[in-house]
Amino acid sequence: MNQQVDHYLALGCGRCKLYETPSCKVHTWQRELVLLRSILLHCGLKEELKWSHPCYTFKGKNLIMLYAFKEYCGLTFFNGALLQDSAKILVQQTEYVQVGRQLRYTSVDKIIEHENIIKAYIFEAIEVQKAGIKIAPKKTEDYPVPEELRIEFEKSLEFKNAFEALTPGRQRGYLLFFSQAKQSATKISRIEKFRHAIIAGKGMHD
Repeated sequence: MNQQVDHYLALGCGRCKLYETPSCKVHTWQRELVLLRSILLHCGLKEELKWSHPCYTFKGKNLIMLYAFKEYCGLTFFNGALLQDSAKILVQQTEYVQVGRQLRYTSVDKIIEHENIIKAYIFEAIEVQKAGIKIAPKKTEDYPVPEELRIEFEKSLEFKNAFEALTPGRQRGYLLFFSQAKQSATKISRIEKFRHAIIAGKGMHD
């Protein structure tokens, strides 16, 4: 057991103003997190604290993250998309997440019910890591560039150069977000909303 994770469970993650208060989401799901932690430790994983959250590793490789959100808590499998998910309970957090998958819980009873399934998923994740199986992430060029964005590039070389200077991940996030809009007017509106952020070299969530 890692003492830093003890502090996380006692005080919170420290990433917002609710740290060390009863309203911290870590405290909301205290019992569930403690139980999930116990399951993870019984599976032989090394416990660390990374990005202010408990992280469980196997031979130095990140395998699973323990987390708490407002509506639920649970586990994030870094290589979740490679698991068979025989119980069909893994969740893709957002469309931007290519490989990671979550198990979400809102009660101790459900975790107890799923304990054997959770352990099976953990051991499968370990085997996937041992085998070195990976998913090749989509390249930026695999994402379509909306015509509305192409037109804006033609209007402003500064805007085009700024977009192309963004990190590949930020570019993919924008391309996916812009393309998801069904109406051309909505695409244009989204582009205009983030124009200044793009020129400033920022991603959607920066």
